[in-house]
Amino acid sequence: MAARGDVETPPEEFRRALDELTTARLRPEVFTEQMPAPQRIAPFSGAISADVTIAGDDVGGGRLVLLYDPAGNEAWEGVFRCVAYARADTDAEMIADPVFGGVAWGWLTEALDSHGASYVAPSGTVTKVASESFGGMADEDSRAEVEVRASWTPCGPIGPHVQAWGDLLCIVSGLPPVPDGVAVMPGRRGPRRR
Repeated sequence: MAARGDVETPPEEFRRALDELTTARLRPEVFTEQMPAPQRIAPFSGAISADVTIAGDDVGGGRLVLLYDPAGNEAWEGVFRCVAYARADTDAEMIADPVFGGVAWGWLTEALDSHGASYVAPSGTVTKVASESFGGMADEDSRAEVEVRASWTPCGPIGPHVQAWGDLLCIVSGLPPVPDGVAVMPGRRGPRRR
């Protein structure tokens, strides 16, 4: 957690939100840990990073930053702001599809909706990158990557927003959604053991 300037004691509202940020129940493929939060954007902030791991391989990752300004922020339309990033390698044919950006943005909004995470003032980008190697690197495989960067103002508890971000990470990484009625076991927390 970061506090800016002379403000040192975080308000109870932020402490509760920070607890939800770090204890939300995520899929077991999502490994999270706390990370340093930006200190100049808001008086209080917290952040987590994540890797999506399948069969021991990291297939995607991202981070989620929670900003809090008890005085409110007109641009945010509230006192909290979620800032999310999710990226993963993907299929080159997918990123060539002209509607793929809208589909990837829909993954975020659908995840938020499916967790009942109400929000206002969403904004963001979807970046699609394809890389081909030549010359001395010609033997390297071509790569395609998708990256979703988004921010929104959460209305209500933070936990559902963290869960939605966890779902976004999994979908971007190519994992199918968890069917309705299936319980998700908690994700791993703390330092990764190698």
